[in-house]
Amino acid sequence: MTTLLVIAKEPRPGRVKTRLTPPFTAIEAAALAEAALVDTLRTVAATPARRRVLVLAGEPGPWLPPGFDVVPQCAGGLDERLAAAFAGCDGPALLIGMDTPQVTPELLTVDFTECDAYFGPAEDGGFWALGLAQPDPGLLRGVPMSTPATGAVQRARLVAAGLRVRDLPRLRDVDTAADAEAVAAIAPHGRFTAELARLRAVTRR
Repeated sequence: MTTLLVIAKEPRPGRVKTRLTPPFTAIEAAALAEAALVDTLRTVAATPARRRVLVLAGEPGPWLPPGFDVVPQCAGGLDERLAAAFAGCDGPALLIGMDTPQVTPELLTVDFTECDAYFGPAEDGGFWALGLAQPDPGLLRGVPMSTPATGAVQRARLVAAGLRVRDLPRLRDVDTAADAEAVAAIAPHGRFTAELARLRAVTRR
């Protein structure tokens, strides 16, 4: 069975979702980040897994459900932090971030029987999920992160290593206010959408 990894930041104002400000305040952006993280962790908790791990920058809060091991993110760039997350696994692992609250247990239930890797492309050119049957940190180190070519480079790295890659559906990360609206429209029942609706109501007053 697969280890599910969630790499995330503690949802503190001014440290998360800074591209949501404006139109949101730093406190509101952090509230949306916490809601997205809550939805993500709930989905992971509902997905069959050998182990569930939160790879966290910061400290856990009351938003953390039971059943997760919490490990700190290492120092360095995002490629190093992702690589270190996989280095802590001794079997098949699937890693996602906290930016896709629309994710479902069905999307996260992967089978490595006929493939070596899963790749979930993001609409902004990055990736929202990466799964490895045999975690190899070297497959991530040196990949340029947070660029329009990040996903293409990462997937090409997997193929160049001779891995059989299975693609997951393309999803939209929540980075901007437009992203938030689009994601809320396709995931109407989550904490993220409820929080966005609350903030909209506050703004109209």
